[in-house]
Amino acid sequence: MKAAPEAQLRLLDLQQLDSTLDRLAHRRRVLPELAEYADLERRSAELRDSIVAAETDVSDLDREQVKAEKDVDSVRQRADRDRDRLDSGQVSSARDLENLQSEIASLQRRQADLEEVVLEIMERRETAEAKLAGLRRAQEEQQAKLAEVAERRDNALRELDDEAGLSSTARTAVAKDIPDDLLQLYERLRAQLSGVGAAALLRGQCQGCHLALNTVDLNHLRNAPPDEVIRCEECRRILIRTAESGL
Repeated sequence: MKAAPEAQLRLLDLQQLDSTLDRLAHRRRVLPELAEYADLERRSAELRDSIVAAETDVSDLDREQVKAEKDVDSVRQRADRDRDRLDSGQVSSARDLENLQSEIASLQRRQADLEEVVLEIMERRETAEAKLAGLRRAQEEQQAKLAEVAERRDNALRELDDEAGLSSTARTAVAKDIPDDLLQLYERLRAQLSGVGAAALLRGQCQGCHLALNTVDLNHLRNAPPDEVIRCEECRRILIRTAESGL
């Protein structure tokens, strides 16, 4: 393959721009704010699940408290009816009076037990409410952190995209100076060789694989026409001769 020395030199400019674009793409993928935001989102999802569970606990305790209070009211109403019967004098039999008094005492004990249950439920509900309130405060703090990290992430991505845009524009201009067949070879090698398709020969060393050329290869390069496109014998990248090649 033949190409003007100036066109071959432009490959180094193109390679530099492509390497810059690759670095920017890598920085975009591993941006710390991306991982930080993802971690915060994960914890936010866990908080949402915890809040749903806490709300369910409070709701269950509300129903439990309502039921317990109804049980207290039912026992109290029954005891009140028995006392009304006792006070009205309607019960004259000593045995019936004794049974009625015994039932009233039993109902009072039952009412006291049920009121203890209500108090215990109210305490549990208060604890559940406090837990729920704490989770909601944590969620608000988490949302604030998410917004702050999202802003930093977006600013960082915007800066990287702006820099990549400038490099892409410059790359388009440089690519126009390179013949199509040479450009296609470069692109193919870049895809095969970790993003580096062309490298300078610097003081007898290929800057692509960083191996020194042997004497035979160097003599071949010295005798090669300036417009001949040469390849590194080791890594097969396009080898660009410069004033510092040591030939």
